[in-house]
Amino acid sequence: MSSRITVSTEADPAVDWLVVPMLQEDGLPGFAADLDGRLGGVLTRLRESEDLTGKSGEVVVLPDVPPIAAKRVLLAGLGKADKLDVPGFESSLRTAARKVSGKEGQSVAVAVAAYGDLAAETVAEVATRAMVVGSVGQDLYRKEPGRHSLTSITVIGDEALLEPAQRGEVVGEAVNLTREVVNRHPGDLYPETFAKRAAVVADEVGLDCTVLDEKQLADEKMGSMLAVAQGSDNPARLVRLAHRGGGDGPVVALVGKGVTFDSGGLSLKPNDGMVAMKMDMAGAGAVLGAMAAIARLNLPVNVDGYMGLVENMPSSKCYKLGDVLHARNGTTIEVHNTDAEGRLVLADVLAYAVDHGADRLVDLATLTGACMVALGEEVTGAFTNDQTLCDELTVAATKAGEYVWQMPMHDHFGELLKSDVADCKNVGPRWGGAVTAAKFLEKFVAEKPWVHLDIAGPAFASSNKPNREGGGTGAMVATLVELVTAEG
Repeated sequence: MSSRITVSTEADPAVDWLVVPMLQEDGLPGFAADLDGRLGGVLTRLRESEDLTGKSGEVVVLPDVPPIAAKRVLLAGLGKADKLDVPGFESSLRTAARKVSGKEGQSVAVAVAAYGDLAAETVAEVATRAMVVGSVGQDLYRKEPGRHSLTSITVIGDEALLEPAQRGEVVGEAVNLTREVVNRHPGDLYPETFAKRAAVVADEVGLDCTVLDEKQLADEKMGSMLAVAQGSDNPARLVRLAHRGGGDGPVVALVGKGVTFDSGGLSLKPNDGMVAMKMDMAGAGAVLGAMAAIARLNLPVNVDGYMGLVENMPSSKCYKLGDVLHARNGTTIEVHNTDAEGRLVLADVLAYAVDHGADRLVDLATLTGACMVALGEEVTGAFTNDQTLCDELTVAATKAGEYVWQMPMHDHFGELLKSDVADCKNVGPRWGGAVTAAKFLEKFVAEKPWVHLDIAGPAFASSNKPNREGGGTGAMVATLVELVTAEG
């Protein structure tokens, strides 16, 4: 674990920023009351003038606080206690993190206690994660970055909070790893370079790593995945990362769509629809981040992470509408849209994971605009053939502070994929597109318990907000870690 995270029982640490969460309620309980006394009643006067309300997202900075050791105080509004949840708390603390990380070399202390229904242990973990994520921007290629990683994060509270705080740092850094690979431009990150990066991460955290090149993929009969890749000069790769902490126990497979750039192929996207398509590998990025955290936390479980990496480009050699593809599990697929390519990649990778011992599977993909139409930009759609696994994932998402909504999987959606010349088509009609995509994937999991997560909305933010950076978000990394933790 990093030495950047410490716990202090001292209420007055010498740091650049002292962050104090504030509920929207009368009075100044706990740490805030003590701080108010040491500052000569400043917080009380701010309350009386309504310059400090505690409303969610509110940030009040006290830039000069000579009676205490911290150079500055930031008061972070949480909203009302009866409405406070993990997403709301994390949002408020990320807003604070963005405020304190504008300069290099900043140290932060956060006052941790139970807020509303959130236990102190949860607060310590989420606050640390928020500070780690909120202090890192998307500006990988800017001469002058707008955000700077914090040099140290001190949790003010009981020593028992150290372990959850350190876990928060690990998960936060995993989220940032995912954000980083999503934010890299497609000339920088393509299948070969993604695979090399995954191998480096595996070596750093102690994961077994296997990379299959295009010849090995052909030997493995990954015809559906290779068809998507054949239009690009950048060859496909399949990465498998393995964590074995559970002895002879079952194996959970995390499977990520890794289309490092999606032009749409011959079904070419318009400019506005293509400009952000460096993010079409966010599912694979989430698997990479989650596997790194699982290894660093040394969780007592068996987990395989699979990343199917391709680039979808138009050329004289690209796959065509009307082509019939042969997937690894023997299914034949008639191509009706080359921009429905992610499911073709996942089809082979899911079948490969089943053949290599997966007992339960979760796949993640920026798969359909239809899911964004249904659920917006903040909610992940969940599709399943096993209610127990889906319920476990939903519980994990709630604990992690991420939004998941289960979508229907009625049989009649599968009927919409029937083909006259092959076992199925790769798309159905316009309506219900997120569900027909999931029904397509279901054909490749061999009836193993499986959940498909469509992260097209939450995986990438189009612009900055007070509580978050634009670009890659690291969606579902924390949820995957929570799910796997519960497996142990």
